[in-house]
Amino acid sequence: MGRKYVFHEHDQLYFVSFATVNWIDVFVRRIYCDIIVDSLRYCIENKGLELYAWCIMSSHVHLIISTEKGNLSDILRDLKRHTSKTILKAIAENIQESRREWLLWMFERAGKRNANNEQYQFWQQNNHPIELSTHQMLTQRLDYLHNNPVESGAVDYPPKYPYSSAKDYYLDEDGLLPVIKLS
Repeated sequence: MGRKYVFHEHDQLYFVSFATVNWIDVFVRRIYCDIIVDSLRYCIENKGLELYAWCIMSSHVHLIISTEKGNLSDILRDLKRHTSKTILKAIAENIQESRREWLLWMFERAGKRNANNEQYQFWQQNNHPIELSTHQMLTQRLDYLHNNPVESGAVDYPPKYPYSSAKDYYLDEDGLLPVIKLS
């Protein structure tokens, strides 16, 4: 991995994106989104994750994060490991999941292509952390993150999308996760 996509200073702000293998649309059901939300909350409460902004799209997640207590690489590794196992289990046990067999087959197929996996691969291996070193970079990524659901056609106004921090920023109301608002 090149130096461009590495956490250099963990207490700085970073924009991070990570996606499912093959960009599979998993987060079209609340049950799977809620696993991400619960896992982020756990990392905030127990691992020192500082969450400034977030958005869960159908196949990927965007975060603006930092930490003063831990190591961002370790936090993201643990978050991705936990969510992948928990989501795969939820898919396997969800009798209402019309795509269950196909989804599991796709994740198993990806897992077989990577020797680092026991059986499945849910997330792509990269995170692409980008240090937000200027105010311009910060506002650009924050706008991009919150407008992603609008650009995708999911909603017509960012705060209408429940799985993001747009409500915190646009309406000054609490969203699903506690965020440290940027000014």
